[in-house]
Amino acid sequence: MDPGMTGGPPRQLVEELLHDGGGVLRLAPAFVARDLVPPGRRFGLPEDAYDLGERGYLCERWLGSTTKADNRVGPADEGLSHVVDSTRRPRMTLRDAVAADPAAIMGEAYAESHPQGLGRLAKLLDYGDRIPYHIHPPQRFAELMGRRSKDEAYYFPAGVDMGAHPETFFGVHPWIARERAYDVLLPYLVDWDSDLILRHSRAEVQVPDEGFQVPSGVLHGPGTALTVELQEDSDVFAMFQALNAGRIIDKDLLFHDVRPEDRSAYGERFPLNFVEWELNGDPFFYENNHLTPQPIETGPGGGREWWIFYNTSKFSGKKLVVPPGARHTVTENGVYSLLVWSGAGRYCGHDVRGGDADADELLVSHAVATAPHTVENTGDSDLVVFLFFGPDINDTPTIARYGVS
Repeated sequence: MDPGMTGGPPRQLVEELLHDGGGVLRLAPAFVARDLVPPGRRFGLPEDAYDLGERGYLCERWLGSTTKADNRVGPADEGLSHVVDSTRRPRMTLRDAVAADPAAIMGEAYAESHPQGLGRLAKLLDYGDRIPYHIHPPQRFAELMGRRSKDEAYYFPAGVDMGAHPETFFGVHPWIARERAYDVLLPYLVDWDSDLILRHSRAEVQVPDEGFQVPSGVLHGPGTALTVELQEDSDVFAMFQALNAGRIIDKDLLFHDVRPEDRSAYGERFPLNFVEWELNGDPFFYENNHLTPQPIETGPGGGREWWIFYNTSKFSGKKLVVPPGARHTVTENGVYSLLVWSGAGRYCGHDVRGGDADADELLVSHAVATAPHTVENTGDSDLVVFLFFGPDINDTPTIARYGVS
């Protein structure tokens, strides 16, 4: 932590920031560069803000993040959210705040049972071309590199341009898993000169106000719809597609999370171990992983809520809509962060405004989250807010499994 940003001992600073915010921390935007795919340019930033030279393009914004982006080049704190004071001056990273006083932010019992911290990462993805077909290693392989697995899920907000390729490739054709023809993918990894590996996958349309879940071990190539993503707090992957957006990707990214000794001994064959073949070849993959908003009974009040991230204990998320002039009372099971997507209002007494990166992101501490707190729409359009929760906080709906007797 940069001592110049704190103005005092870390725990004391956390206490001061929580006190001044009424138990709520205001967060500065954490924009992240990626160098594989051009940007979608839908963050509302100046046109010259997206091209970052050697770092690549500004394509992602990380929300309520305690996870550092694992980029080849870039600032030491890339990906980490910063807590700001009432003057919008950054005071410390959220990661340092949680480490300094986890009980104050997460609640004593939850902090004790979840020493890894908030345990989730939310993002906005804004790509101008499809993200290459890749995979996140399951935990048994991620831990070989001292890392964590990366289950993730997507939600596609309505009312936004969907981009040139609003479809996502998932998994492999069922016959590959059924006939154990796993080596059909190997030549593409060895030759590393095309995007033809996609011929063995299936594409699903990205539909506004819907989404998908993607367990670790599932191959996927996300499309160009502006995406709200919620995932485990990890940045592990192996790239399986060589050619994307007109250029060949560095083959080292195939081995991004492979131990040197495994690369030396098994070469391109080793990353195939990351593929959970039954999940990838599920003939009902769409039905078993498709997410649609699930309404939540909230009782009397001016707003409505839906689950948009569910079917797992690893993370969960909601959409809240409060109409103009209305007030809505929220009571949650634990600490959460939020993004105000559109509209204007007051959230726990804080002025918030969608589309303004300096006024759209908060973290609500356990003490405030678990007591009734108020959301008020002060604008002339719907106030739309996304709420993000970490592991084991909520019991959520489950997807009825197809193809299971």
